[in-house]
Amino acid sequence: MTVQVSPALAGLGGSRSPDDSVTSPVTYRTAYLANLQRLAAAQASTGPAVAWLAQLRSQAAAHLSELSLPTTHDEDWRFTDLSALLEVTIAGAGELAQPLAADAITPLGLPESSTSQLVFINGHYQAAASNLTGLPTGVFVGNLAAALQHPELSAQLPNYLGGVAGSREVFAALNTIGLADAAIIWIPKNCVITTPIHCLFITVPQAQPQLIQPRCLVVAEAGSAVTLVESYRQATGETPIFTNSVTEIWLGENAQMEHSRIQWQSATAFQVGKTVVSQAKDSRYTNHAINLESQIGRHTLTIAQTGEQTETTLNGLTIAAGEECLDTHTAVDLSFPYSRVRQLQKCIVADRGHAVFNGAIIVGQKAQQTDAGQLSRNLLLSPKARVDTKPQLEIIADNVKCTHGATVSQLEADEIFYLQSRGLDREMAQKLLVDAFAAEVINQLPLTSLQKQLTQAVKAEVNL
Repeated sequence: MTVQVSPALAGLGGSRSPDDSVTSPVTYRTAYLANLQRLAAAQASTGPAVAWLAQLRSQAAAHLSELSLPTTHDEDWRFTDLSALLEVTIAGAGELAQPLAADAITPLGLPESSTSQLVFINGHYQAAASNLTGLPTGVFVGNLAAALQHPELSAQLPNYLGGVAGSREVFAALNTIGLADAAIIWIPKNCVITTPIHCLFITVPQAQPQLIQPRCLVVAEAGSAVTLVESYRQATGETPIFTNSVTEIWLGENAQMEHSRIQWQSATAFQVGKTVVSQAKDSRYTNHAINLESQIGRHTLTIAQTGEQTETTLNGLTIAAGEECLDTHTAVDLSFPYSRVRQLQKCIVADRGHAVFNGAIIVGQKAQQTDAGQLSRNLLLSPKARVDTKPQLEIIADNVKCTHGATVSQLEADEIFYLQSRGLDREMAQKLLVDAFAAEVINQLPLTSLQKQLTQAVKAEVNL
């Protein structure tokens, strides 16, 4: 297919038209990425004028100049085609002309976190909608501007923000170029927070599709413990948006974190998200990743050890319906001994939906006595539904216990028959089986209200 970069693409918009004259797809993608970079640079100009932050953005820009938008010829993007995004003219995201009404925000919140909630709308911090009164003294939860006013944090931020591996990937670099604000969560040494913290990133579509780039940094110092819910929700409207998020998590020695990440926007949204976790000795990290409702949704989760005896638990649930393509990539890199990893990834695919899972556990030479288990289970609900799953173990160490497996199935006729014999009609029997399939992941979420919300979402998303 041959296309031309439209005149708008040379500025801050970008689209291609069948009537345009001929330009190669490669040239178009290069121009599209350059346009995104210009939008990101414009976003950064609204952020704090700090020398180290400017240098971080400059380094990201240098990395991006060596990269290109991924295509299905790239192994990591083999099953996820970004062509639909390239058809959308993207603009930068500004402040809303009018604040979002409280009754539009409240349903997206969580009762358990009503006094520990940090709200961003289209990437901009909303102090009036946030409530942090339930957090203990010594904990910092706020945005980047506030953190830079904090004497101790301002000195330490350059050591953490943008410092974890993976920052050189194309979308992570784009996020860094536009880094103007961020959610900052800093848990001091030996501090145990019993109230779950909720980072609520809300998107509000405008007349023109927008580029929105949330950023989150979590530092849990040695011996601390925290529960974090990070959710990406859409308030109103169906205009396409492109959300490109990055979350960095640093766990100190013997720190513990339970992290739920909820991607739940709309069927017209595009979302690319990157989560990078650094685990020190004896730390424990649990991730619950729920992937719902995006035209294209991609989440990449990368975890790296920096010490022995770490524990990592990954639970994932993807529900792809309509013509959605939802992609989950995970990688756990083990370089120290005596660690334990458990991973369960489930996908429910209906209609013409497409789910992708690629999960790697890499056991290095020094990672002796590792205990790793990985399972991918997938349920197809229609003849047009598709799943591509690839759990993989890469083992160099010789004294380990590692297993992995994958299943792809449909609803079992004998199970439906059994439920019908107990008085249920066929539709109810099917829904009951789908709910039970999803519940294995949803019931492990730490907040009851979140479990209820997502159980209802599964019912709405899967229209049997």
